[in-house]
Formats: sequence, C-alpha cells, structure tokens
Amino acid sequence: MTEVAGQVLIDAARTAAANAHAPYSNFAVGAAVLLTDGSIVPGTNFENASYGLSLCAETVALAAVNMAGRLRDVVAIGIVGGMIRGDRIEGTAPIRPCGRCRQVLNEAAQVGRRDVLVYCGSATGDEIERHDLSDLIPYAFGPRDLGVVV
Repeated sequence: MTEVAGQVLIDAARTAAANAHAPYSNFAVGAAVLLTDGSIVPGTNFENASYGLSLCAETVALAAVNMAGRLRDVVAIGIVGGMIRGDRIEGTAPIRPCGRCRQVLNEAAQVGRRDVLVYCGSATGDEIERHDLSDLIPYAFGPRDLGVVV
C-alpha cells in the first residue's frame, strides 16, 4: 500500500474527527477504514455521560463496515486525534488505537485473513506512522483461538 493511500485515510479520519461528540474529554478522534474495493468508511468517537458507554472512532467505523457485511474486506485504517480547541483539533503527535480497538481490529484482520495496516496521524495530519496490526497487538486472541474457521 502506498503512502498516498495512508495520507488519504488520514485526511478522511481528520474530516471524521471534526464530527466527534467529545464533551467530557474534549479529545476528538476520527477513523477511516479502507476496504478491498477502495471505498472508505469513516467513524468518530462518541462519548457518553456514563463514560463506560463511550465509543471509540475505530469501533464506530468497524461497526459500520460490519453492518454493511464487509468485515472481511478491511485492508487498512487511518486514525487521528487531538484536543478540541474552539473549532480546531490540535495535536502534533500521532495517536494510536487503544487496546480495545486493537482487539476489534484483530477480529477484522482474522476474518479477512490479512494483516491490517494501521496509519496513526497527528491532528494536523503532518506526522504519520505506519504499523502492521500484528506489531501493535502481537499474540492476539481471536476467532481462531475459539476454533472458529474464518
């Protein structure tokens, strides 16, 4: 996958982050999932007054992918985030998916039988890291561990 594709995902994630519902943390996160046919599915974090019910941007995007029956088509994901300052999102360091999101991404990776690429970007999109999911969650637990053939 080219770095151009990574930049496209980061740009789509930045657009999604603008719609974050993050009144408690003031930390907006956007995600954009690339599918095998080139389509991109966005997601943004959705906080809740009962903090445990908050949803991460990555899981929102992956749930939409699954709803469309496309979980096995996940190729890559771009993620950005930063502090909300007025109408801007600020942050110079790339953010990475939390452990829960890495586990949910692993489900898609095992179902699709591919190592998903994870692009982590800063809020500005200037700084981008590229990771294989297997490096972010080595020895992951997944469908195969339960004997589920995917």
